[in-house]
Amino acid sequence: MIDKTVPTAAEAVADIPDGASIAVGGFGLSGNPIALIEALLAQGTTDLSVVSNNCGVDDWGLGILLRAHRIRKMTSSYVGENKEFERQFLSGELELELTPQGTLAEKLRAGGSGIGAFFTQTGVGTQVADGGLPRRYDGAGGVAVASPAKAVQTFTVGGAAHDYVLEEAIVTDYALVHALRGDRHGNLVFNKAARNFSPLAAMAGRVCIAQVEDLVEPGELDPDSIHLPGIFVHRVIEVGGATPKRIEKRTTTTGDN
Repeated sequence: MIDKTVPTAAEAVADIPDGASIAVGGFGLSGNPIALIEALLAQGTTDLSVVSNNCGVDDWGLGILLRAHRIRKMTSSYVGENKEFERQFLSGELELELTPQGTLAEKLRAGGSGIGAFFTQTGVGTQVADGGLPRRYDGAGGVAVASPAKAVQTFTVGGAAHDYVLEEAIVTDYALVHALRGDRHGNLVFNKAARNFSPLAAMAGRVCIAQVEDLVEPGELDPDSIHLPGIFVHRVIEVGGATPKRIEKRTTTTGDN
């Protein structure tokens, strides 16, 4: 039996070096692998290039790495809810590759599936395809690094000709994900919105590290319920069901509404 479990989060991330690229699962604050993120913060790893749908909030998720200036570049589709992110980006401290959400998901899936690139209509006729999106500011309001133009090609699909932009796949050195359940072989089950990006991020990492709330023995998971097979997962740590779960925006009402 291949037992992929690791005793602690610190041991699980110990070999992640400065300058590594990391795909991180989660959607908003759902499914943030906070134990692994905190372990990475504690060991002092820096100069990271992170691919994730968003960057948490100022004091949670990837936001704690950002606040400590450990992230050099973010590749994301949504960058709201984080004032420090805004400050670092506009001041020229942080590089940002802003990517349409569906395109980001497919870039990760393609990387994990051995597909080098793909064509999509998303972004055609915009700066996503034409280039010129700010990736890094110079701190004085000017653009220091802009996105390059991408190849655009016309294909006839279903009898109609359309332009498509070429998007390259994403493969990272490591991936960090949070799952509801997992077994010692690395098979994972995600919970609701946490499933949006986590399987794709896991696939894209050359080394995938998963924290799971409930660790079970091989054979206990229903094969039809597994969202990510263990072939994509290299290390598993159990964090328990009491792991904190933050709410990105809490909305309440008063009175009889």
